[in-house]
Amino acid sequence: MAKQNQDLFNQLKKLDTEQRNPATQEIDLADAREIARLINEEDKKVADQVELRLDQIAEAIEIVKEALQDGGRLIYAGAGTSGRLGVLDAAECPPTFGSDPEQVVGLIAGGKEAMFVAQEGAEDHESNGVDAMDEINLSLPDVLCGLAASGRTPYVHGAIKEARKRGCKTIFVTTVPRDQLDLEVDVLIDVPVGPEVIMGSTRMKSATAQKMVLNMITTGAMIRQGKVYENVMVDLMLSNKKLHERAKRIIMNFTDLNYQQASDKLEQAGGHVKTALLMALGNISREKAQKLLQIHNGFIRKAFISLKENQQ
Repeated sequence: MAKQNQDLFNQLKKLDTEQRNPATQEIDLADAREIARLINEEDKKVADQVELRLDQIAEAIEIVKEALQDGGRLIYAGAGTSGRLGVLDAAECPPTFGSDPEQVVGLIAGGKEAMFVAQEGAEDHESNGVDAMDEINLSLPDVLCGLAASGRTPYVHGAIKEARKRGCKTIFVTTVPRDQLDLEVDVLIDVPVGPEVIMGSTRMKSATAQKMVLNMITTGAMIRQGKVYENVMVDLMLSNKKLHERAKRIIMNFTDLNYQQASDKLEQAGGHVKTALLMALGNISREKAQKLLQIHNGFIRKAFISLKENQQ
């Protein structure tokens, strides 16, 4: 046990996320305005680092898009802050994109309780990650996306290794450089944000970087499935009054319908925003709109262009 602890200590002391940041070494003496400025200055660096990994992020988008189209799932696996970010991204997909809640799943070491209270030791065993894959019955064409700021979380490594054994594609999002990693994955998205404002507090820049990457992966995959018209999310799930009103506004924005007419069109479409919008744009029946969307894999723009070409 003593040797294991020493090995872990040696690993941690080399990680970029565990180094002291020279720009913030006087932060304990700063007033509130200066603290905010220092944090903001460090946060500005995050987007630049994410930009350096756009090729890898694009590859991840395509992998996830293809998996979802084939009936698979995107599974996030992480611990602590990284795990919570995966759960958050998964939870936001259904109301935003109208996706099935089972399509994107967030797993966190320690289970649901760990979302609110840290579950000590839950992340320290690869076997826990393996067990998590068993519990969700991970199988092709699922995709496993591991999240670990430090790049070394055993729970995440266990999940990734098990996913590879099962033939599933794997993605790994981390905030240390790839030369500090020893893990085989299909797509590695390393965003080395450098030392945190407060040493070891990876809920700061590291979390920001991971949140940005996850937003890009799921948003990109959903766009590639036709859930966006121009730059507006149109496949939303009408689960509350706000989303009902947003749906009407979307129809009004793209057509000359007034509020009542947009409400009627939405009702005629059975509450399906994309169908209602295509019905209004093309002045066509619900049945024809549904058929066109099916032919064009849910892409409104492609369906509308096809409709106009056939009407000429």
